[in-house]
Amino acid sequence: MPKIGAKVYSYLRFSDPKQAAGHSADRQAQYAKAWAAERGLVLDESLTLRDEGLSAYHQKHIKQGALGVFLQAVDAGRIPEGSVLVVEGLDRLSRAEPILAQAQLAQIINAGISVVTASDGREYNRQSLKAQPMDLVYSLLVMIRAHEESDTKSKRVKAAIRRQCEGWVAGTYRGLIRNGADPHWLEWDGAAWQFVPARVEAVRFALDCYRQGLGAKRTLELMQEKGMDPAELKLGGQQLYRLVHLQPLRGGKRISVDDDEFILEDYYPRLLSDTEFAELSALTGQRHRRRGKGAIPGVVTSIGLTWCGYCGSAMEAQNQMSKVRPDGTLMPGHRRLACSVTAEHSECRVHGSCSVVPLERALMDYCSDQMNLQRFMEPVDQATALRARLVEARTEVQKVEQQLERVTDALLAGESEGAAPLAFVRKARELEQELQVRQASVQQLERELAGLARYQSPADAARWASLAEGVMAQDAESRERVRQMMMDTFSQIVIYLRGIRPAGRKAPFMDVLLISRSGQRRWMRLDRKSGEWAVGNDRPV
Repeated sequence: MPKIGAKVYSYLRFSDPKQAAGHSADRQAQYAKAWAAERGLVLDESLTLRDEGLSAYHQKHIKQGALGVFLQAVDAGRIPEGSVLVVEGLDRLSRAEPILAQAQLAQIINAGISVVTASDGREYNRQSLKAQPMDLVYSLLVMIRAHEESDTKSKRVKAAIRRQCEGWVAGTYRGLIRNGADPHWLEWDGAAWQFVPARVEAVRFALDCYRQGLGAKRTLELMQEKGMDPAELKLGGQQLYRLVHLQPLRGGKRISVDDDEFILEDYYPRLLSDTEFAELSALTGQRHRRRGKGAIPGVVTSIGLTWCGYCGSAMEAQNQMSKVRPDGTLMPGHRRLACSVTAEHSECRVHGSCSVVPLERALMDYCSDQMNLQRFMEPVDQATALRARLVEARTEVQKVEQQLERVTDALLAGESEGAAPLAFVRKARELEQELQVRQASVQQLERELAGLARYQSPADAARWASLAEGVMAQDAESRERVRQMMMDTFSQIVIYLRGIRPAGRKAPFMDVLLISRSGQRRWMRLDRKSGEWAVGNDRPV
């Protein structure tokens, strides 16, 4: 007699979605329905467990598929005891290592659930295995065979992909390499990769928004305003953040085979040059380069640049949002600037806060003057030091390459005479690892140099001037753009709220040290109420 509440569940899995077009799914569904009817059970057709395109060898159907959800329900006791799970064969349940596959089968059986295989009509449960212990041995043999089949196939596929990657790097192969997903802005026409114009336009627009510092939400809103459909273009919020890291932007394809990683240069048509991609990478490395928090994005706070001159702690914004006006803005006095440790009642010899508006106004006025900005951005000697380090790093790469070439020649000579000495093989591996590290160092220095060149390009005061009104009017988009321009222009902004020599709570001035990305310094003494410059020097007041 079937137990009360017991049901029959059908589980289907195809490692390749194309297999779903066959008749095995219909055949199993009919089998499960007939099997349930014969035993007076109900086939739960509302819950058809189905995993298409998920590998049982890599356990993807457990980690992210329907079977994983079913096993969680089994553990939680939500599957009634006496229920039955119908599968085409045990290899549909798992192709993992036999010890793991058997543990998954045992997990189901120990919960009082039977497993029935449609291919041979076998039934696995505690009663049947107790009566016929050899069925357990048979199930293990099936799992061993399934794993070996998948393991052999996996090794063959990996070997083929490795040969193709090595051929691409060597220049002897220029065909398709089917591994991983291809960028959505490209399509293969049977002979070459072709751009999809609408998607390319969307990607370029998204990258421009990212460079300007706009967040994913605002970028998606602007795309919709321009008639672009982010869902159709496969550019959701998370995809936008991942987009800026993708090698295909510069034409590369990244493939990992076991512990080896290949970058296939010029596999795809380029959207960005190497220099543009290096600049983009430099932006992603700045953790503050994102939209400011809150309804009024900070222009000088929460960007990792603004510091208290008295104790060295970060300066923070204190927006009194409870006093927001009907138009969504705040009075100048309700947008405050304070030392972060002062806000926590910790030690900083100067306490209190002041309106951040005068500082914002002074910085916008300063950067809107082309002569000020041009002088402030004149390069000093960071680039010279970086170039020297880059030359040294490239020299080290050449030395390691020469050593590796000599060891390789010795290995080839040893193989022609018999077995190569083990010491040579070990040395070659060590040199290959060292070469990868030194090449990564060269790439990092090249990115830094490209980023420095970008920061030192002629400043555009007109752009600052065009955004000044929006910044002071608390327009979110204008403030987001200026937020990024601040990070492109300044390396530090040091604030002395009551002057370098603190003049008490009623001090009329604040002193500000500006340090540019190029290393230039500028001292400013500002009126704490109006933001007007009282003094502007290259030395402290």
